[in-house]
Amino acid sequence: MKIALLGATGQTGQYLVRQALEQGHTVTAVVRNPEKLVVRHDNLKVVKTDIFSSDSLKTHFKDQDVVVSCLGFPASFFSGVTGYTASMSAVIGAMQQARVNRLITMTSWYTEPNSGAQSSYLIRFLLLPMIRSVLNNMFEMERFLQKTEDINWTVVRPPGLKNLPASAQEFLTHEGYFVPDSGGQPARSAVGRGDVARFMLSLLNSNAWVRRGVAITTK
Repeated sequence: MKIALLGATGQTGQYLVRQALEQGHTVTAVVRNPEKLVVRHDNLKVVKTDIFSSDSLKTHFKDQDVVVSCLGFPASFFSGVTGYTASMSAVIGAMQQARVNRLITMTSWYTEPNSGAQSSYLIRFLLLPMIRSVLNNMFEMERFLQKTEDINWTVVRPPGLKNLPASAQEFLTHEGYFVPDSGGQPARSAVGRGDVARFMLSLLNSNAWVRRGVAITTK
């Protein structure tokens, strides 16, 4: 497939680039800083763009089969995070203009404000408040996608992330904001970034989670 990949220079994005190329896909890495992407391949094109501009993005989305995004924006104690909604608004506008209707993106466990109520004391009162500005904007982005009518989106929600390559472990999935069978603790359920990339790419040939959000972890 022809994949337009946003966030390709990030830690998860670099796993996505390598795995997509290994699987024989053609990747257009749509990035802010091309020099950060060290991978070179005949089927990889790296383009610099403004991820907050539909006009800037639409040129690179033309003739693509799917847009995959693993963009990330840092938490802020002093102001709200807006990068997820601002970039996704531009992405959807560009997809509509370029006539691409398949989107796979990632957020996190516990984006919905009340979904962490059953998690441990440490998660509920220490970790989640630290990243709530990020989770809130991710949740706004998810709600924005739910209102789009012509995009076949999937939101992948991993728990804590480890900088590890893909494994052969089986995935646990749940249509919700965490995976109950894992004990609901992201520290214990942390997933390798390579496995998140593996799951996201597995959706290219599946309609299982179209227009839905799926929380994931590995067994």
